[in-house]
Amino acid sequence: MKEGTNTMADFSELLRRRRSIRDFENKDIPLELIEEIIGDSCLAPSSGNGQPWRFIIIQDRRWMKRLSDESKKNFLADIEGNPGAPVKKYETALRKESFNVFYNAPCLIYIVGAEDIPSVHVDCTLAACYLMFSAVARGLGTCWIGLGSNIRAPEILRAIGMPRDCKIVAPIIVGYPKSIPAPPDRNEPRILKVVC
Repeated sequence: MKEGTNTMADFSELLRRRRSIRDFENKDIPLELIEEIIGDSCLAPSSGNGQPWRFIIIQDRRWMKRLSDESKKNFLADIEGNPGAPVKKYETALRKESFNVFYNAPCLIYIVGAEDIPSVHVDCTLAACYLMFSAVARGLGTCWIGLGSNIRAPEILRAIGMPRDCKIVAPIIVGYPKSIPAPPDRNEPRILKVVC
C-alpha cells in the first residue's frame, strides 16, 4: 500500500484481495522484497511477545522439487501406516511423479518455531497471516501448502538450515500470480451468543 492510504477501506480491500494462488508467472522475486515481507510478518502479535518465528527462504527450484518429493514420500508412508489418515484424500495427487506440492512457485518460505513453545503454532500462524497480507499489498500471491511440511530426512533439514529444536509450522509459497481466482463463497459468521 502507498504511504498515506492506510484507511479502513484499504484494509478491507486488502482482506478481500487475498487468495490462495497456485499458478504463478515464471518470474523470480527479488530477495530484498521477500525480506521486506518477512519484516512485516514480524509485526504479528505473539504470546508474551515471544516472537518465536524463524524463516527459511527457498528460491532454488531444484531444492523445492526435492522438498516436494520428500514431503510426498513421507505423507504416502503415513497413509500406508494409517489408511484412515486425513491426508488420504490427497493420495492420488501425491502418487503422481509430476505433482509438485509447491506448484512450481518461484519462492517458498518455511515459517518455523521451537517445538517446546506451547503457543508456537498460534504465533507462527499469526506471522503467516501477516506475511500473506504483506505479499498481496505488493502485488504477489501466496498459498499455505500443508502438503509441503512433512520433511524428515536429517540431511535435508540440515541443508536448509532447520534448527534441531524447531518444526515447520507454515510452508508458504510466494510468486507473481498469473491470474487472481474469484473469491470462494464464505459462510456468514456464526455468533453463538452476545452477552451484554
